[in-house]
Amino acid sequence: MAAVEKPSRTALQDELAPWFARPADVEARLDDPSWHHVSGTSFESLTKEDWGLLETRGNPWYEGRHVTEMLAMLSATKDATSYGWHTNNYGHSLQTATRALNDGADEEMVVVALLHDIGQTIAPNNHGEMAATLLRPFVSPVNHWLLKHHTIFQRYHRLAHPTSNRMEREKWRGHPAFETTALFCERWDQPSMDPNYPTLPLEAFEPVVRRVLGREPHFTDPM
Repeated sequence: MAAVEKPSRTALQDELAPWFARPADVEARLDDPSWHHVSGTSFESLTKEDWGLLETRGNPWYEGRHVTEMLAMLSATKDATSYGWHTNNYGHSLQTATRALNDGADEEMVVVALLHDIGQTIAPNNHGEMAATLLRPFVSPVNHWLLKHHTIFQRYHRLAHPTSNRMEREKWRGHPAFETTALFCERWDQPSMDPNYPTLPLEAFEPVVRRVLGREPHFTDPM
């Protein structure tokens, strides 16, 4: 058998080599003091008993965690700076949800309004798709489509923007979610940069977020 040739080092390996002197601590703490770790450290090394333990513990461990982490993700931007807007993304998100609530929107729409821009700083070029993916198992097909496309519909309100294609949304005119998405952007999303608008705090929305995202998950088909 021919000897396997050892690959030459990459520039990235050389760049990061000093970090091996202080590697990250990645050992997980257990969520319950009565639990213990599985016997192996890779999928292939786990026993049938290991998989049974993980399956049993997984459901209580995951319960509500997605809500906690999404709210923490939004909360982490509370003190973020702005590059010119009068509110940051945290304030904008709270204000969009407050406006929707004040207009009598249903619970699901209020949650959509709160979390529609949750990926704004992580995925600025496709944050609508990110929010749509995160909320897809818990919202209607219309609201899933709204989340995915709201960034394009927002362009309609950039009246003095020198290059934005305001009418790009028109290619979806007649789509079942068109009017809902247009209303969302006009009434709640695009005006929500006002620091003087009486906006509810994040804590006020947590119960409704937990109700909506605590539903039995489903997977909507693309519209």
